[in-house]
Parts: sequence; structure tokens; C-alpha cells
Amino acid sequence: MKRISLTRFLVEEQRLNQNIPAELRLLIEVVARACKTISHAVGKGALGEVLGTANTENVQGEVQKKLDILSNEILLEANEWGGHLAAMASEEMETIHPIPNRYPQGEYLLLFDPLDGSSNIDVNVSIGTIFSVLKAPDGIATPTEQDFMQKGSQQVAAGYAIYGPQTMLILTTGNGVNAFTLDREMGSWVLTERNLQIPVDTQEFAINMSNARHWYPPVTRYVDEMLEGKTGPRNKDFNMRWIAAMVTDVHRILHRGGVFMYPADKRDPDKPGKLRLMYEANPMSMIVEQAGGVSTDGKQRMLDIQPTTLHQRVPVFLGSKNEVDLVTRYHLDA
Repeated sequence: MKRISLTRFLVEEQRLNQNIPAELRLLIEVVARACKTISHAVGKGALGEVLGTANTENVQGEVQKKLDILSNEILLEANEWGGHLAAMASEEMETIHPIPNRYPQGEYLLLFDPLDGSSNIDVNVSIGTIFSVLKAPDGIATPTEQDFMQKGSQQVAAGYAIYGPQTMLILTTGNGVNAFTLDREMGSWVLTERNLQIPVDTQEFAINMSNARHWYPPVTRYVDEMLEGKTGPRNKDFNMRWIAAMVTDVHRILHRGGVFMYPADKRDPDKPGKLRLMYEANPMSMIVEQAGGVSTDGKQRMLDIQPTTLHQRVPVFLGSKNEVDLVTRYHLDA
């Protein structure tokens, strides 16, 4: 089988579809290279003295792991000097990170969750990096947070790296979803799956069941019906899968189908959800839609939400079309 590298894939994709200008291609390659570096650090684990907490909190008030901070630094340093970006934003940082004056300013904005699923780091369960690329507004001299306030539908690329038994990069530039596997001996990303498609029907769901007593009625109704199995209104048995890392749960759904849910709940009615729109929900929703799935906040298409703040939170329902449509309908009925 002819091996196709990430670079070759991006060049050929541009020739075919004219959707990856040279600047965007170089940006994706730099992000992919940073993910290789993070993968190496994750793979060393205790041998690299990167496990455990750093005794600091991020802007979300969450305790940071050493690897959270290291991954954030790797992505910032890798992307500062290339000339492809106007600014970056990270789930780990309070405000945006403009490109230093000593480097040329590019035409894109990069957002990332440097290490998704941090709670899994110390127990050696798969984790990942999520990223999203937006076009910077024309003619901006000094980027501001406002320049990042673009709907998910305006993303020009989105992807994630998953650090599991294999390190993989899942990527969309708006023309389907493709998967690359890191050849650790050669140090290169190799195309291993083309045009991933999420099955429209599924018998698997992913949700944190320990929060069931806090859910709102539409979610309770939907999950209860699944739990009733063949004897209930759905007439089929469902399995639950929950890894507590969005990257890993979505990766499974991309390959096997399923529905991933992180709803808002009654514990803190002022909080509209836990997951971040800009760093998690939008990039994953672009990937899911490009693979034939659906993603909503329970009421509307995720990619149509107008962001108002950099760290905005949203409820998330994504995956196999027929299931997401159903749970969304239950919300609208309510």
C-alpha cells in the first residue's frame, strides 16, 4: 500500500478542492508537529517526571496537571514564529496570546485545548489535544478577544490528536474527515483512514451516569428509555461507554457510532454546561458533522451558536444522527 504523508495529503487536497492555502497547510503541519512532541512527553509518563499536579489552577479554576502546562507551552512555542497566525487562545489561559512583534503576523487564529481528559493522565488512559482554526478578520493590526467571537460554522479546519495505543491525528478542513497514524520509528504522520463516517443509528451512549439525579427532564427521559432496552419504547438494548475524556469518547463514536452527552444540570443553574464552546464543542462538532453526524446544545445546531466570551460553556449532544435528533427533540418538546 502506498504510504501518504500528512504533507502530501494536504498538498493533493489543495489541488483537488482548493480549500487548503499554503499558509493553512503550514499551520496544520506545525500543530501536528507540536502534537508529536506532546505525544512523546505523554508516552514517557513517570520517566519524564511529568505526572501529577502542578499545584496551580487554570482560568477555569481547575487544578492543572504538569502535562497540561507543558502541552500548552509546546503549542505556544511551536506556533509563535511561523508567520501563519495573528493570535492564539487556549483553554488554559485567561485571555488571548498575540504573536510577539518580532515575528511576522499571519491570517489565522488558533484555539486549542492542549490536553483534554487530564484526569486520565496519571492512570494511563487515552487523552488528547483538540484544536480549531479560524480566519482572522481582514486588516486587524492588533488582535483582540472579539476577533475570536466567530460561530463554529466559520472554522476553516479542526482536529484532534489522540494519545492512545497508537498516536493518531484526526483532521477536517471542511471536506470530510481523515485519520493519520504516527509512525513512531519514522516520526511521520501517515494517512490510515479516509472519509470517516459515523453510523446514523447506534446502540451505544456516553454520559456520566453519576450526575443522573441532577439532570433536567429531557435528558432523564431519553436515558431512561435507553435503559429500559428491548422492553421499553426504544425496542432495543443499549450499552454505555464513558471514558471521561471527550477526545477518546468522540474517537470511539467516529469509528463505531454512538451518542456523547454532557448536559447542563441543576447543580449550578447559572452554568450552561461544562464543556467549552470554542476549545471543545466547536472543533468536535465540525469533525462530527463532516463525518455525517449531528451536534447540538440540546436545542440548536452547535456550529450556529454565536460566542460571546472566550471561555463560554455549553451543553453538548453529538454523534449518530438519529439519536442526537431524538434527544434534541425531547429538549424542544419540553
